[in-house]
Amino acid sequence: MTCRFLRTSLAVSIGALLIAACQPAANPPFDTTRLAGGERDYDYPFVNAFAATVVGTPIGYKAELPERVISTRRNLTVFEGRRPPEVFWYDTALRFSLAKQDRPAPLAFVVAGTGGNDTSPNVRLLERILSAAGLHVISLPSPTHPNFIRNASTTGVPGRIRDDAPDLYRVMKLAYAAVAAEIEVTGVHLVGYSLGAWQAAFVAKLDDSEGSFGFGKVLLINPPVSLFKSIEILDRLAEENVPGGMANFSAFFDRIFEDFAEVYREFDRVDFSQDFLYRVFLRKEPGETDLAALIGAAFRLSANDMILTADVMTRFGFVVPRDQPLHATSSLTDYFLVGSRIGFSNYLDSFYAPFFRAREPGLTKDALIAEASLEAIEPYLRRSGKIGLIHNEDDIILARGEIDYLRAVFGERATIYPTGGHMGNLEHHTVVARILRFFRD
Repeated sequence: MTCRFLRTSLAVSIGALLIAACQPAANPPFDTTRLAGGERDYDYPFVNAFAATVVGTPIGYKAELPERVISTRRNLTVFEGRRPPEVFWYDTALRFSLAKQDRPAPLAFVVAGTGGNDTSPNVRLLERILSAAGLHVISLPSPTHPNFIRNASTTGVPGRIRDDAPDLYRVMKLAYAAVAAEIEVTGVHLVGYSLGAWQAAFVAKLDDSEGSFGFGKVLLINPPVSLFKSIEILDRLAEENVPGGMANFSAFFDRIFEDFAEVYREFDRVDFSQDFLYRVFLRKEPGETDLAALIGAAFRLSANDMILTADVMTRFGFVVPRDQPLHATSSLTDYFLVGSRIGFSNYLDSFYAPFFRAREPGLTKDALIAEASLEAIEPYLRRSGKIGLIHNEDDIILARGEIDYLRAVFGERATIYPTGGHMGNLEHHTVVARILRFFRD
């Protein structure tokens, strides 16, 4: 079985779910008293952070939530007259989603994590949680998603927060204006997870200056502290755990997918959900090396998509030669395969830093790394009472000492669970109850 078959199967399964979910109506009230467990003792089952990150929350530990919410996808023109390169002919508008209540309610913006868009699983999960809490929800792609890079990025190279935060803020204002006639809003909140949480912190600070929304509450879920430290951690997972490195990724992926296929053949239906991953995990009992390799490879492929898009948009020549013509029928597959073998440190040294140094002579690599950290806005985070934090002690994207740093910065506004890996416990009943209480208090 090939990687292409897996991507096609995933796309078909997820696509069917999205088509079913996109019906133009409002969401009826949900009886949140039905949420199982409240904030009772935390009983998340995985103590292995890699297993938690890959498998998520098994059945029996999940909060009871609406199975789906009615969410409609919208197209948004951010820059009038912008046309992406011809090879991206199919992508001419930014896409976001709206899930609305049938009564006046607060509005929450949700910012996706690395490489995610408005239909990513964790975005959809937060959409369900926030809808259950009685909020309208506007879900946005990450500035690292190709759709955002092509249609909403001012530079074409995501990652520098002094550009990404204003870009996100601009999209929020335009998305809100596009749906304002459909919803009655009684207040505005902001939620982000993973990289989206990191970006949300900077957007909140920007809004304090500009005041377009006056966010009432801002919730950061599993953010990195230093963007580049976390990326290096994820990059090493692929380099150090895929046998033979990323050059042999296809063989590794085919072996892993055979494990999926073996379980697949035993069931009448499979939707590639976390429940299916849990069945695979129980049956095959993958070792920590395989789990780490899967996480690292998934990040590398997502980052590669971002890097390739940025390279084509800016004609920088990092992967695609500057003089290489790309047309509507041109294939980017070979460039994608080349890019998958490029480590993040090479991208930082050979693309990211030179690109911004050309715009700002004298800018150093160390300065770029320093500005890409929550430490850059630490005084604001310490004094802003509206910002809350949910994190996990064993989050795999954090470097040594960073969870203690977050405890010190956020104090009583931080809820830190002992286990859960990176985003693995988001659907756990205790975590969901904490999110609901954050917006009710």
